[in-house]
Formats: sequence, C-alpha cells, structure tokens
Amino acid sequence: MKTAHVPSGFHPVQHERIIEELVHDAYKLRGKLHEPTICPSCGAVFRQGRWQWLDVVSLEAAHEHLCPACLRMQDHFPAGYVFIAGAFAASHRNEILQLIHNEEARQKAEHPLKRVMAIKSEEGGVLVTTTDIHLARGIGEALHRAYQGKLEFHYNPEQLLLRVRWDRE
Repeated sequence: MKTAHVPSGFHPVQHERIIEELVHDAYKLRGKLHEPTICPSCGAVFRQGRWQWLDVVSLEAAHEHLCPACLRMQDHFPAGYVFIAGAFAASHRNEILQLIHNEEARQKAEHPLKRVMAIKSEEGGVLVTTTDIHLARGIGEALHRAYQGKLEFHYNPEQLLLRVRWDRE
C-alpha cells in the first residue's frame, strides 16, 4: 500500500476547531428582514435597513417581527444599567426621574431601539435598565451635565453591556 507524500511545512486542516466571535449579540438580526416589517409590540417599522417610527396606515401588508428592543424587554435582558446614588439624588428624585424620561424621549424619537426598561428603587439609590448601551451612556452624561457629581462607566465588550454609576452627595 502506497502512502501519499506530504511536503515539509504542510499541515493538514483540522475542522474541529471552533472560531470564537469577538462580539456576540443575541439580539442582532442574523439576516435581513423583509421590508417593511412592523414590530407587533411597539409599532416600530424595519425599513431601509433600520428600525424607525413610521405611519402604520400604509403598512397593512407589512410582515411582523419583534424588534430587538421588544425582545430584550420580553427576556428581561438589559444592555445598559444606570445606578444613581447619593444624598442629592435622594432629595431630588422627581427631578432626576423627569430628566431620565426626557433623555429617553429625545433619543427614542429618532432611534426606536433606545428605551428605558425599568426604574427600580434599590438600597442606596435607583437602578435604571435600558435596551441600549448608548441610552445608558446618554442618561449618565445628562445627569452629569445637569447636576455634576461623579460619573463612572464600565463597559463589557464581550457581553455588549454598559454599567453607568452616577453619584452626588
């Protein structure tokens, strides 16, 4: 029986090796949706390659698919966390909550996937969860612009997760 000659420096391909993704986002669409596609939960429309707010009147024949923000809300899986702490935050709670809602409304008007998921009182402060890391950053920066204080960001690129902490005594 003859054996095949293998040139020196040649290494056969091994197919059992797993290639790791640098960033894995379970909520990012794997393929392109049919256009137009409407989210049955919030009414956002996927058109021209992105989610946007459009009039639903002309979309009677649209396909349906949950948008990434509604999927995150359904799964209770935030992309951003904003923790607000300190004596100033406790004494100005209503003003701070209004600022958070205003920042969300401003960003959500142009980008439907940027939403506040929940605002919960916790020991030592308030925790705001968001569907998007950029909204979490925007809320932190809005708090810092309006009231100064100490602002910290902790980004985890492997999980596409941003933790923001704003504190003022």
